[in-house]
Amino acid sequence: MTIANTVRGEASLRVAGETLVLRPTFAALVAAEGELGPLFALVERAADGKLGLGEMVALFWHCLRECPDGVTRETLGEAVVEAGLAVVTPVLRGVLRQILAGR
Repeated sequence: MTIANTVRGEASLRVAGETLVLRPTFAALVAAEGELGPLFALVERAADGKLGLGEMVALFWHCLRECPDGVTRETLGEAVVEAGLAVVTPVLRGVLRQILAGR
């Protein structure tokens, strides 16, 4: 079983019966920024409640520590919708905290 190491800034999310670990590394954040624009603006949109579902899934996708076979970005998006905002908001908060604080 895959376990997120919160000391390293990791968070976990269940997708298609798998526990995915999100780790906002430098490379992951550079890739996310390349797709989504400046990270500070992303954090501001999230704080204002204006972060889109697609942006959240894109951020999660880029921060995946490893991706099991069969899990696609679409699968991740469907899992986020299925889980609901109450479940994924703490995961998003953890990733955003890492963007702001670093490790």
